[in-house]
Amino acid sequence: MSTKQNGIPAEGWKGGFLDSNPDFNYPTPDLSSLPLPDNLQNIDKIQRQMKVLWPEFSWETKPGEEDPERCYTMFSPDVSRIGYSDSGRVYSIICPQQGIHSPSFGSMNVEVTVTGTRGWVNEDTKEMAADMSVVGKIWFSPSSHQGFVVKHLWDHFAQSKQPFPSTKKDAIIIETNKIGFPDEPIFPLTKGQDQRFPNPEWAKHEDEAWTVATLDVQIGKVKKTGSHEVDHFNQMIVDIFNLTSGNMLKEKNILSWNVWFTPPELVDQDEWANHAEYWRESIDSDHGSPTGPGTDSKYFDGTPFKVSKGKMIKGMTHELYEYELQKEEHGHLYNFLHKIEGDAKDKIMSMLHRN
Repeated sequence: MSTKQNGIPAEGWKGGFLDSNPDFNYPTPDLSSLPLPDNLQNIDKIQRQMKVLWPEFSWETKPGEEDPERCYTMFSPDVSRIGYSDSGRVYSIICPQQGIHSPSFGSMNVEVTVTGTRGWVNEDTKEMAADMSVVGKIWFSPSSHQGFVVKHLWDHFAQSKQPFPSTKKDAIIIETNKIGFPDEPIFPLTKGQDQRFPNPEWAKHEDEAWTVATLDVQIGKVKKTGSHEVDHFNQMIVDIFNLTSGNMLKEKNILSWNVWFTPPELVDQDEWANHAEYWRESIDSDHGSPTGPGTDSKYFDGTPFKVSKGKMIKGMTHELYEYELQKEEHGHLYNFLHKIEGDAKDKIMSMLHRN
């Protein structure tokens, strides 16, 4: 963990919550004595925050292979925060939201939704420890609703009164767990950079950040909806997302963040409560982030990330890349369409044959 004084914390820090239980301390913080309330339940108790100005994210694009080809990207600045009391008790953690693009389906929203939080911050030592539970959510942005494929599939599900992931309320949900424990949905946020893999120099921010912490979460199954047809559709969308992203949400893959914080500051509780909605509306409206874009995904050596059938493409133009990716997406779509009946199937099949 960085010990440099990069910035001055806001006044008002008291501390003391860490000292309320010796089990909370490192080297193995045990926070199980604390309840794990909903992430939005105690916003009225949040007095201080640290913003994640540099959310450095990484994952293996070929998990399980001899060379898993880890990829790195920085999400948009200030997409995440940790909120706590003057004494240092953590009450809320805001996690990433972003947009992705599919040649066949258009823009989709991806959110890591925090369902529970507990922990502590110690501003005196620039350390923290927290437990979290999260789910991944994917839903179609408004702009994608006008696309041929999405429009007809949405109509198909609407006619049969089945949930279509057109809004966050009906989003596709991907479950997560602690690494190696598929039945344990709670995982830790701990001090320092992740030591499970090498961190490239361009993804380190010791000279500008106030402190850094890390979290790792393992991807679980796509949550069932109770509708066999919708479950097939949702799995297809996750498979296509993994095709586009390099297996980011592939079951059993591990997502990792080194979260680099700015100095502690006071909290506007109304702004905190509206932060997630503000981001979601921005992504919905123009597929962009309100605080600016992050960085393009790349490998440790700086090579830009692009995939097709799990392999990096070298020397391929953007147009050809989109075309090849669309062909692969169409393969997934064909497999799904063979499982349904109705006008949507015939219309989409006809469109695919023309293309």
